Amino acid sequence: MKMMKMMRNALRIVVVGCFLWAGSPGKLSAVPSAETPPPVPAFSVVSLDGKTVGSANLTGTTYIVNFFASWCPPCRSEIPDMVVLQNQYGRKGFTFIGVALNETEPTIREFIKKNKINYPVVMANEQIVNAFSRYVDGGIRAIPTSFVVNSSGKISQVITGARSKEVFEKIILDAQKKRKISK
Repeated sequence: MKMMKMMRNALRIVVVGCFLWAGSPGKLSAVPSAETPPPVPAFSVVSLDGKTVGSANLTGTTYIVNFFASWCPPCRSEIPDMVVLQNQYGRKGFTFIGVALNETEPTIREFIKKNKINYPVVMANEQIVNAFSRYVDGGIRAIPTSFVVNSSGKISQVITGARSKEVFEKIILDAQKKRKISK
């Protein structure tokens, strides 16, 4: 009986691990409907290149806040596509913002250099993690977790798990279309 219980627990861990690896579309659990997206939480942090990144200086910009770690295989898999998309859409009013979780600054600096990351990367702190955690049931417990912020400063989507270049590009293009419509 005890062995059976241990096997069930092990199976649960494997299933949850596979779910987190494969990822799934996230939902805005704190929002009653998709028609009323919440405002992005106020945040301000200094990126590793010394520039201030925050909700105030990103007003009017479409961006994706991506919580990641260098040791996370799904995170590592999506970063090359994010670099390509930053090159492609960075001049068109879009940016990724990487938020490194459970990392040391020297490790992340080396990771940025090795992966040629061309968008702002900040070290996670309690303020930014708490600010975004309220939009995910149970808080940010899986990485990567990304928050899509439209040019009106509203969180339009929460994504848990890695995404392909094609999926991110569709999200960016949809956000850019909405930006043109609202102007």
